[in-house]
Amino acid sequence: MMGPSHALSGAAVWLTGSWALDQFADYHQTPLALAVGTAVCAGGALFPDLDLSGKVTRNQGGATVARTFGVFSLFIAEVMEKISLGVYYATKLSKDPRRNNGHRTLTHTLPFTGLVGWGTTALCAHYGKWAVVSILFFMIGLALRGLFDEWAERAGWVIVTLASAAAAWFTFANLPGDRGYPLIGLAVGVGCFVHILGDMITRAGVPILWPIPIRRRMWTMVGLPNGIALRTGSKAEVIVLRAALTVLAVLAAVGLVAPSVLQRFNIEV
Repeated sequence: MMGPSHALSGAAVWLTGSWALDQFADYHQTPLALAVGTAVCAGGALFPDLDLSGKVTRNQGGATVARTFGVFSLFIAEVMEKISLGVYYATKLSKDPRRNNGHRTLTHTLPFTGLVGWGTTALCAHYGKWAVVSILFFMIGLALRGLFDEWAERAGWVIVTLASAAAAWFTFANLPGDRGYPLIGLAVGVGCFVHILGDMITRAGVPILWPIPIRRRMWTMVGLPNGIALRTGSKAEVIVLRAALTVLAVLAAVGLVAPSVLQRFNIEV
């Protein structure tokens, strides 16, 4: 799927999950916590595509999300792509094909998703709000690039970087002072998992079963059959899927916000 679809799916899943927890588990979140979780999950839903690198010195190529912070994020994408390709060749079996890039390998696996979620939680727990503000800066930038793709393209990476920094600092200034923030790690992990599910409905698929060997293949791509698979950039994705995700996100957001608004004005339903 394309970047905007991934980001929108992350936001929709987080809002829907938050609504379900609010309704059925009596787990309430503050508006700030809800906004932070939604933004981080949207950013996390783009994070795996940082394995598609481009031309760092020219600020060209690669996944759209890899250009979020200009040459800096392109450099991160270059490093991640090379690590992913190295892991691919270090673990491939005889039936695994040769590859010249690491896209849709390591970062599109369940172990990577779990490691990123756990690592984010560990950083926040150990370093507190300074780790939080750094993670928020990065994830909010990815979310802005994905959710507002056309605006971000016109504005350029400098404006996106400044907007990310401002949003991260505002959150830093208003978060409670205790340590932990486990929901941030959860949001990143959920976002990465949603990304994997999104790519599974495309023709190329993802190696979700890695590192389980199957018929002398370690990197078996799992996806929908070509006849029903989603074609990247098709009308089915850009119009139908995004419309459905937008409706889901809006309904969940309204369901979360409406009760508190009505209560504030002493309106009973």
